[in-house]
Amino acid sequence: MHTISTFGELLNAANSQYLIYDMGRRVQSIDVMAFRQIEALTAPYPYPIQGHACFALVFWERPTAPFIWFLKLPLDEQGLLNPAGRSQFIEMLLEAMGTDLKKELTEAQQQQLASHPFSFRPSQEKLALFNALVRRQLGQPASAQYEYACQYLSGNDAAQHWQAVGLQGLADVCARAEQLEHPKLLAEALGSAAVEVRIALCQMLEHVTISKELAAKISAYLPNQEATVQSYYLRALASQPDSCATAIETSVKEEAWLSRDMLLAIAARCWMVLKQEQCRKIFLESLARQPLDFFITIFADIVAIPAIRTVLLGELRNPERSVQLSTAIGGLFRNTQR
Repeated sequence: MHTISTFGELLNAANSQYLIYDMGRRVQSIDVMAFRQIEALTAPYPYPIQGHACFALVFWERPTAPFIWFLKLPLDEQGLLNPAGRSQFIEMLLEAMGTDLKKELTEAQQQQLASHPFSFRPSQEKLALFNALVRRQLGQPASAQYEYACQYLSGNDAAQHWQAVGLQGLADVCARAEQLEHPKLLAEALGSAAVEVRIALCQMLEHVTISKELAAKISAYLPNQEATVQSYYLRALASQPDSCATAIETSVKEEAWLSRDMLLAIAARCWMVLKQEQCRKIFLESLARQPLDFFITIFADIVAIPAIRTVLLGELRNPERSVQLSTAIGGLFRNTQR
């Protein structure tokens, strides 16, 4: 009898179709073929965060009733999936359910699966956007909150009524950012809605691909926001690295270095902008002005991202770096050697 050792094998044995979404950095789909390579340990996980792969498995026989697992599995130093954690989870599932992943479980079995060490719960914002994206991909209608969200964003209700707008409704709009009148609604709302709504919209848009036109609007709004809000607008540009780069370069014209919040926004959501030499220099020089522990934590986290690992490692040998950056890199090496 063939031993089931991967999620793909398990879901195929259960006659389920499935989707994979990264939930650690941006909420974004991972191609099934790419995920098979990740599971075969022939490719690193593309979006590692703090040494883990955080992702959602969505599977179904009928797309109207999908099942979802949120999993957080450790990665090795090369960014490859640690098979021991995956095997432990699969063994636990097979013991409780066999290959019928939809069978009803006893209360004890439910508690055992709910408390396993590889589960995690994404933030409210990520859950709302994830739900909106999955419903759209499976051909399901938007939530009941969608209609009022559109009404509010269109200005047909007073701005101070923002508390009546559901987070899921805003997520539904952002998951359809290119449809209908949504580009116009979003562009206007990001300039005039209550700050709570503007922040929530940015927290959704950071996970989807926005148009260059909307990115230009967000870039124009960013410098006029309060300091505590600017990093949210930067995060909303995550899918448009060129617009993100412009925002970063504009920011350092007004302030000598990027703030802690801006650095976190780049590391967590806008890391692709670090492929650009000038932005990489601004980011690392600003990061070096932060406490050493912060520098080490952020650098160690982003250098694990396959798409930017090579260029970041190259900066460790850049002879043109400042004294501050050289000192921070020296601290990084000493910490690694402990």
